[in-house]
Amino acid sequence: MDLGVFVPIGNNGWLISKNAPQYMPSFELNKAIVQKAESHGFDFALSMIKLRGFGGETEFWDYNLESFTLMAGLAAVTTKIKLFATTAVLTLPPAIAARMAITIDSIAPGRFGMNIVSGWAKGEYDQMSLWPGDAYFGYRYDYSEEYVQVMKDLWEKGSSDFKGQYFTMDDCKLGPKPSHKIEIVGAGQSERGMDFVANYGDYNFVTCGGINKPYQHQGTVEKLVEASKKSGRDVGAYILCMVIMGETDEEAMAKWEHYKAGADMGALAWMADQGSKDTTADANSTSRHINLPEGAINFNIGTFIGSHATVAKLLDEAASIPGTKGIMLTFDEFLTGIDEFAQKVQPLMQCRQHVLEAAE
Repeated sequence: MDLGVFVPIGNNGWLISKNAPQYMPSFELNKAIVQKAESHGFDFALSMIKLRGFGGETEFWDYNLESFTLMAGLAAVTTKIKLFATTAVLTLPPAIAARMAITIDSIAPGRFGMNIVSGWAKGEYDQMSLWPGDAYFGYRYDYSEEYVQVMKDLWEKGSSDFKGQYFTMDDCKLGPKPSHKIEIVGAGQSERGMDFVANYGDYNFVTCGGINKPYQHQGTVEKLVEASKKSGRDVGAYILCMVIMGETDEEAMAKWEHYKAGADMGALAWMADQGSKDTTADANSTSRHINLPEGAINFNIGTFIGSHATVAKLLDEAASIPGTKGIMLTFDEFLTGIDEFAQKVQPLMQCRQHVLEAAE
């Protein structure tokens, strides 16, 4: 079972609360986190791309680094851990994103992959006159499929003559080719989103949803498995969840209640407004999911709260669902959280025993 960290490229991580740790993003912070993760045997690190924050009292995600340049820097100061950068497909032409990818691959051969964001928050793109109109909600995965196909052509053949509805290549060149396959990650929760990843990706992020519900995502993983069978490709699920730990279950839950009590209602309102704009979204889509009330202060990422033994048990249960190939973690406090997790939770996880054995 792969283990990864969702690095805090935006201020305050994933807790939309005045009572949560307040900090700015920086290269030094993310370098320390990823180097810790690497030293503890984590398999990958991923950075999102966020182009406009949610505001509110905490100015949530109003301060953000850029994903590709951050991961290029991290590639130069790590040796083993895999690194995923994120492209927002409305902002970077696919041929440029493909070239950026081979550049990072040259820094960290075989350790680079790309996360594809089709775009659910209209306000991120409107501010730069990049939003193509609300009809885009209905064809964003068609657009993303062409985008990824152009990149795959360039990586595999060194050229592309792709002719599609949204992209037209005319003997477009790319060289050198990447040293290894550049894996593609998506986060489609809707049926259409999962079809996109099943046909063009290697992994799909799913959220457990709710608090201490390790099987909450089982239906989503099953849908991904079925979509992969149809495409004839092996596409695995990566679970996305937050971990809040304490010496006891009661101590950890008290932290969570404290964070909830400080919810930044202004930032949450902006998030809900953005999520409501896609009238084409089905009940499983990201834009619908983020508006669910339970756990909204952490972007509705499924959250495992408890003692070290409780968290280990919950993660093992979540990992046991067929089709699940990895877990990507966020923490309420990243620097101390990764060390605490590695020293007190990972040794208790059955699905991570191979890491402990390799370290002996």
